[in-house]
Amino acid sequence: MTADATFEEKKAELAPVQSVTSAEKGHVGYLNGSGNEIELLGYKPELQKNRSMLTLLFQSLAIAAIPYGEGGPLISAIYGGGQLSIFLGWIIVLILDECVALSLGELASRYPTSAGPYYWSFQIAPKKSKVILSFITGWVWLIGNWTITLSVNFGFASLISATISMYHPDFVATAWQLLLIFYAITLLTMVICTFGNKFLPTVDIICAAFTAISIFIIMIALSVKADVGRHSASYALGHYDKSFAGWGGFTFFIGLLPAAYTFSAIGMISAMAEEVDHPATKVPTAISLCVPVGGIAGLFFIIPICVTMPPLEEVILSPAGQALPFIFHTVMGSPGGGLGLTFLVLLITLFCSISITVAASRCTWAFARDEAIPGSKLFAKVHHSLGVPVYAIILVTVVQMLLGLINLGSSSAFLAFVSVGVQALAVSYAIPIGTSLFQGRRDVSQAKWNCGRIIGPIANVIALCWICFEVVLFSMPTALPVTEVSMNYASVVLVGFMALAGTWYFAHARKVYKGPPESDGIIG
Repeated sequence: MTADATFEEKKAELAPVQSVTSAEKGHVGYLNGSGNEIELLGYKPELQKNRSMLTLLFQSLAIAAIPYGEGGPLISAIYGGGQLSIFLGWIIVLILDECVALSLGELASRYPTSAGPYYWSFQIAPKKSKVILSFITGWVWLIGNWTITLSVNFGFASLISATISMYHPDFVATAWQLLLIFYAITLLTMVICTFGNKFLPTVDIICAAFTAISIFIIMIALSVKADVGRHSASYALGHYDKSFAGWGGFTFFIGLLPAAYTFSAIGMISAMAEEVDHPATKVPTAISLCVPVGGIAGLFFIIPICVTMPPLEEVILSPAGQALPFIFHTVMGSPGGGLGLTFLVLLITLFCSISITVAASRCTWAFARDEAIPGSKLFAKVHHSLGVPVYAIILVTVVQMLLGLINLGSSSAFLAFVSVGVQALAVSYAIPIGTSLFQGRRDVSQAKWNCGRIIGPIANVIALCWICFEVVLFSMPTALPVTEVSMNYASVVLVGFMALAGTWYFAHARKVYKGPPESDGIIG
């Protein structure tokens, strides 16, 4: 075969790819290592490919933000029984969420696009239900991205408020003060994500290194100082007090909330697929490694806390409901020592805020690209010189700021948005996983990265069971008896959001939304 003949064959092979644009919704063919995954999935490449598998993994770990992800809602684990729920609950959730990660990895390998779960649902679902199922998945996915980002940024504000209270016990942030801190965080994050895109992969690397160093420093500092004493191994890893939550034998499961929250956003990294070469292997690898890498690191964070924990009844009374600053302050024996450790967590949370906002903006941009949200043409634009969807970033910020106003009227209503983030993400994972399993896994079995005929279905079933339980768990109030303040309105909020999405669909979206491009996906 001559060189000219070889060139002509390659040219013919790539010809259909070159004709694909984001406006064309035609059927697209297979790929066998040509490196043009995004074109073959029906989209025109618009984002800069400045990510690698390692930076994607580091971004997913930055989103998990172990010290904040576990430490921010740690008060729930105290209500859930204390040390046993923290330690054993962490291990249980790692196993369950790894099944979710493996299931998502297969789908991300077959269809590696920023569109994520709603694209997967469209490709896998039966023809008659493709469009409506992808629309539902997309809106649940979008709501999950927005509200989980909101929970990180508002939790960041609450953590700052609690830290100030350690130094000034008389200080209690008013709802307005908390809102202003929250606004400052969201606006700062928006600016960084808009103008610093070329530096963000490096920021993710720095975040990973800083998180590892911080966990090591916290472990050493708590273990050495231990101002309120050290518990025995049996007490530190097995103490269980179910008297705080009022849930009786179910109390242990309330303690799973922090660990479940930590890894709830593992699928968000799929929205970065169009910013990395060969996403069919790199994206699923990053998703699948996040849980074990983060989980092992997390053990070095939670075990010293369990060993040096102050009495649980004292932790329950932590300022602003933030247990971590109180534990640091008490164990270190001084506000200065506690502030030093808390400052490390605050920086990690800032990294988390940046990374999760980036992922949420890519999800928003991708859904707008397929004309599924109001103002799609505007939010689907990518700024050519900055290389980012600026208007999508602004939309994510504005939505957060508007939802943050809810806290002025009702703190319990705002807490519902925190829980609904986990629920919505979980449901958006379950729809394509369940559809794939129901269809006999015929699509994911052809992916470059898959779990095989035995492990794959087992992981899918466990993932779906865990998601069902997780949705129920995050609908429950932390403690009984239930009051207007402690009531969890998450399920109501989720249904309300979906009602708005349904109204938009019948009012306008059904006329323009035809689903993402048809595609055979990426095969090995």
